Amino acid sequence: MGGFFGVVKHSDCVNDLFYGVDYNFHMGNKRGGMVSLTKDHHFVREIHNIENAYFRNKFEDALSSFSGNSGIGVISDTDAQPIMMHCHLGKFAIVTVARINNLEELEKEFLEKGNHFSEHSSGSINQTEFMAMLINEGKTFVEGIENVYKKIRGTCSILILTENGIIAARDKLGRTPILLAKGANGYAVSSESCSFPNLKYEMVYNVGPGEIVHITADGFSQLRKPNDKMQICSFLWVYYGYPVCSYEGSNVDEMRYICGCEMGKSDRNIEADFVGGIPDSGVGMAVGYSVGRQIPYRRAIVKYTPTWSRSFTPSNQETRNLIAKMKLIANRNMLKDKKVVFCDDSIVRGTQLHDNVKDLYTYGAKEVHMRISCPPLIYACSYLNFTASKSEMELITRRVIKQFEGDANKNLKAYATTHSPQYNRMVEAIRKEFDITTLKFNPIETLVKAIGLPKEKICTHCFDGSSYD
Repeated sequence: MGGFFGVVKHSDCVNDLFYGVDYNFHMGNKRGGMVSLTKDHHFVREIHNIENAYFRNKFEDALSSFSGNSGIGVISDTDAQPIMMHCHLGKFAIVTVARINNLEELEKEFLEKGNHFSEHSSGSINQTEFMAMLINEGKTFVEGIENVYKKIRGTCSILILTENGIIAARDKLGRTPILLAKGANGYAVSSESCSFPNLKYEMVYNVGPGEIVHITADGFSQLRKPNDKMQICSFLWVYYGYPVCSYEGSNVDEMRYICGCEMGKSDRNIEADFVGGIPDSGVGMAVGYSVGRQIPYRRAIVKYTPTWSRSFTPSNQETRNLIAKMKLIANRNMLKDKKVVFCDDSIVRGTQLHDNVKDLYTYGAKEVHMRISCPPLIYACSYLNFTASKSEMELITRRVIKQFEGDANKNLKAYATTHSPQYNRMVEAIRKEFDITTLKFNPIETLVKAIGLPKEKICTHCFDGSSYD
C-alpha cells in the first residue's frame, strides 16, 4: 500500500522526518525515500531498497547529509520516490501513495505529445514522476492536482515539498488517509497517526477526500474543499493499520476488538480451552473474542519480530511461503491436548494459515477453530496496491468458486452473501482444505459496525464488489 510523512518546523526537522517516515514502515517493503529542503533552498534526497532491510538501517548513515526545516518521505510499495522537479511552478519534490490503473493509456498519450519520461520502475514508467508531470500541466499546484484527479483511474494521495511549505492532497475518494498534527515548533503530516505521539505532535485534523491543504511551520490552510463522497479502505482497520492508529476518528485496535467481541457473543456452539490471536493483526480480535465468549485469552502463537515482514506483501510465492513459515512460533506447552480458537484478520491466499494450522496440530492441539474478523475476500482490490497479487485466482475463494462452478467469475454475488447456500459451501470447502475443526467469518454488517462509519463511506469492494471510481 505505502505511507508517507512530512514535517515543517521553525528548527531543524531531520530527526522528526527520519523517525516519522519510519513509523510508516509497516505499510510497505519495497522502497524508502526522504528529501529535505536546506536553508539555501537545495533539495537533499536519498532513496533505498528496503525489501531486505529496515528503513532505519538503510538511512541512518545518510542522516548527516540532510538538513533544513522541512522535508517529506515515503515508504513505497511501487516506485522509487521522492521525485524532484523544476518547472514553471517552481522547484518541488513529490511523494505519492497511489495506484494508476490507466497508466499505459496515459503514457501513450503523453509520448504522442512529444513528452518523455526519465524515471522507470520495474520495467514501467515511474507513476510518481508521471503525476508530477500531470501537476506541471496546471497553472497552479491546485489546478495541477485537480488534473491528476481528473485523468487517472485509481487512487492517489500526494505530498509536495515546495520552497514555501508542504502541500498535502488526499485521494479524491479518500481511500487512503492524510492526517495533520501540531508540535511545539511546527506541523507534521502523515498517512499513519502512530507517527505523531513519540515525536510530540498532537493530531489536529483529518484531511478530507479530495481536499488540498498548504502546511507551514505556523499552521495550515485549505486550498481545495473536500468532496462529499468517501470510500476509505476498510482493510486499513482489518489488516494494514497499526493498532494505535486511528482513521476518521475510528481506532484500529478498537475496531478489531469489537469484531472479536461481536463474534464471541454469538459463537455459542463450540467449547474451547482458550482463544489466541495470529499476530499481529489477529490479537485485538482475539482479546475481544475472549471477552465476548468468556473464555481465557492465551498467547499460544508469537511473532518473531526482529526480522520477518508480512507474508502476503511480497510478489514471489516462494518468498511468501518462507515468511509465513518462519515468522510465527507456536508455544507447544500451551497447545498439547487443548481445544483452541484462533482469530486472524483475513484469509487471502491461505499461505500463512496452512502452516499455522499444521503447526498447531503438530504441537498437540485437539481441535483448531478459526475465526476471521472480516468477510471472505471475493474480489481483488482495484483501487490500492493492496497486495502484490497479479490475478484474482490467487484468492483462495476464487479457486474454490472455480472448482464448484467451472468459472471463477460465476455467481460472485451469491458467494459474497453471508449464509447463502453458495457462501456456506465455499466456507466449508476452505475449512476442509486446511483441516480446520470449524471456520467462521464475520459478516460485513459487523465489520461496518466495528469501524463506526456509514457503509457508503467505506470501501468494502474486496468483500462485496460494491465500490466505485
